[in-house]
Formats: sequence, C-alpha cells, structure tokens
Amino acid sequence: MTTSRLASLRPAGAVGLALAAALVLGACSTDGPGPTTPPTARATAQDPSMTPAPTPEPTPTPEPTPRFTNEPDTALADLIPTEANGVPVVVAPFDEFALTPGDIAIAYGDIGDRFASLVLAYVTQPRTTLYAMRVDGEPVATEDLEPHLPTAGRYVGIAGLHREPWTLGEAGGHQVWVRPEDNATAAGTMIYTWSSGDLVFLLIGVDDTVNRAIVAALPGEPAPSPTPVPSGSMAPSPSAGGGGG
Repeated sequence: MTTSRLASLRPAGAVGLALAAALVLGACSTDGPGPTTPPTARATAQDPSMTPAPTPEPTPTPEPTPRFTNEPDTALADLIPTEANGVPVVVAPFDEFALTPGDIAIAYGDIGDRFASLVLAYVTQPRTTLYAMRVDGEPVATEDLEPHLPTAGRYVGIAGLHREPWTLGEAGGHQVWVRPEDNATAAGTMIYTWSSGDLVFLLIGVDDTVNRAIVAALPGEPAPSPTPVPSGSMAPSPSAGGGGG
C-alpha cells in the first residue's frame, strides 16, 4: 500500500512544480522590457542622417575668350592725336568699321583674348594705320609682346611668320618693337607695337616721321636710358713725357 501511494503522488507533484516554474518565468518576462541590442557599426554607417555631406569641388575660373563686340571707348579714342607731323589723323567712328577686339586678338594670343575695346585710326597720305586696344586684367609690358610679334606682323600684311626682323628699340621716347619693310609691303614701311600697361598699340605706316610722331603722342613705357660707358684713366699722350736727349 505504501509503495503504490507514493508512486501516485510523484506525477502530481512534478506537474505542480512545472506549473510553478512556468508562472515564475511568465512573471519575469512581463515585469519589464528586456535588454536592447545596440546597433551595429554597419547599421550606423548606412543611416543617411549620419553620412557626412561630400566636400564640393572648387569651380575653375573660366579663361578669357575673344570679344566680338566693340563697345565705344571714348577715353581710348581721345588719346589718339588729331595730327602727326602736320598731317591729319582720323579716328574712325565706332559704328563705321566692322572690326572688333576679337578680330585682332588672333594676332596677340592670350593677351589678345583680354582685349576689351578697339579704336582704329588712320592717315590717308602718307598711308598709316593705327590699332589701339584696351586690355582687361593684369598689365602688359612691351617685352610681353615678343611671343606675338610674327602674328602681329602678318596681321598688318607682312609676309611670313618670322621673329628675326623685329628689334626692341626706341621711338618717341617709348620702348617699342619695330620691324622694317619686306617684299610684301610698300617701300619705307615700318611696323611698331608697344604697350603702356592696360593699352596695346600696333602701327604700320610708310613715312617713318609720321609713324614716330604718332608713337610719341600716345602712352608708352619709357625707353631705358643708355648705359653710360665707364670712364677710365686716359693714357698720356706721346708728347707728354718731354723731349729726348
């Protein structure tokens, strides 16, 4: 009897213990929230709000381009003399010639790309033509024109693209580049080009007295002073030593 009673009580006790354990676990799971899993590094990196904005690349400064419109520049026109060596100099009205700064820019390369305005002047007899250009940006020195001498010469009718005939010289007190005639020009033709910082000039004419008078009347860089020859001790003359015996 004892044995069978004990055997019948064990399953009931086991069920009670299991039920008690289930109630305890249920209470633990509903008393409060469980631990939160921290976000992984991968999830954080993919969050758009956490992604830094890309650094914008600087926009390059646009290069100057030739201008094919010519705005009136009365200040530049007023610099042109009304006469040179007794002959009248005519300044062409801006609306009476079709040339623009971009047309002559081809003769001066990157400097020509900065030409902002153009004035055209001429002498009928003796034949002379002057181009005056205002330059935007950095000042231009007369020596800066050297790479463009061949194309400047061809622009006004000199044959070929040769640098050699040009020399750096003086005219009207200014430092200028000068080139003599060739077989494509009339006898006596001379070409001058020079600068005064914000202005560039190109002149061609058959009478050099008139040419130089126009150069002298316009702005330009002063011609460098000639280097003085160092003075040395003069050797005594043969007669300075007295008579012989």
